[in-house]
Amino acid sequence: MKLVDKGVEGLLEKVQAFYKALREPFVARDEEVEALTLALMAREHVILIGEPGTAKSAIARRAAELINARFFKYLLTKYTEPSELFGPLDLNALHEGKYVRITKGKMPEAEIVFLDEVFNANSAVLNALLSIMQERIWYDGYTEIHVPLWTLIGATNRVPEEPELEAIYDRFLIRQYAKPVPENKWSELLDAGWRIESGKVPPAEPVLDMNTLMQVHKLVFNVDLSQVKPKLLRLYAIFEERGIHLTDRRKTKALKVVAAHALLEGRIVAQEKDLVALKYVAPRDIEDFEKVHIILSEELKMPERFIKELNDIRANVRETYHLVDTMRSYDPRLVDLFRSLKIAKSRILNILKETDNQSVKKLAEQTLEEIDKLLEKISYKLGI
Repeated sequence: MKLVDKGVEGLLEKVQAFYKALREPFVARDEEVEALTLALMAREHVILIGEPGTAKSAIARRAAELINARFFKYLLTKYTEPSELFGPLDLNALHEGKYVRITKGKMPEAEIVFLDEVFNANSAVLNALLSIMQERIWYDGYTEIHVPLWTLIGATNRVPEEPELEAIYDRFLIRQYAKPVPENKWSELLDAGWRIESGKVPPAEPVLDMNTLMQVHKLVFNVDLSQVKPKLLRLYAIFEERGIHLTDRRKTKALKVVAAHALLEGRIVAQEKDLVALKYVAPRDIEDFEKVHIILSEELKMPERFIKELNDIRANVRETYHLVDTMRSYDPRLVDLFRSLKIAKSRILNILKETDNQSVKKLAEQTLEEIDKLLEKISYKLGI
């Protein structure tokens, strides 16, 4: 869809340029980049869940550099004192009977904040974070201080189970499971890592500023969502039936993420395919990410989603083909590979039933041929 308003087009071109620049140096991090971009557009907070070394802090820092935003980063532990985040008391002012903190370079002055291992914080820090995330207000003693925080990016290697952490976890509207780079991307990962280590990646040049981001955020509320609301309500009902519960707050705020997705695609009218953004809102536990992916694939039946899934399967099949060549007939891994390929084949057959798109059908049939050849090769080695 071509946007009539040239001013709007210009804004969205800048956002798309930001997304492209943020994604550029990272391998297999498209979803993490999209999740953070949508969070910034919606002025919401995002949590990246995954083991250390999955580029979480690097993505956060680059995002701040590309926006030229004031950035604050900190690793939280149960021993982290509020003064480490909010600044120490000004002792000179205290001698004069004034309660003042030195906040320069600290969290109260930051527009984008990255907190690593956010759920390790103690209750004093967590209580302060709750009001900052929800109201953008920091309560320092009896003083209310409005902070310029735009988006808080949290990182963790676990989903919190403690009841006292539920409130702060719910404040992260957008959630993304940052998995390790898959094997078929390892070669690209090594090349990209070498460029970074050797200093050959140029520093990030700003492509946005906070004023432009504010204009984009206002535009989110001008997106026409009328076409997608019936399907959205159906998806909420399906999630609930499948044991994936969204709080009332998340159900409502998800509209902003759907609208932001439409804008990122260059449209001011949301379409059903924009509901794919619910993959960042609906999951709670790690297992939920896969459940939500399956539900959205079934319900939205988008060719783009099927093509991506088929390409991933095809890449894994080709990697496996080379692996099988190196394996001896008594290698127990052959049986596991055989079973995995049967499951992949079953999934592709289901895709063929679900789609009428000719491009998807052609790719699915080509992938099936490759799987059948590999199954035949494994069967020969196993003697079956």
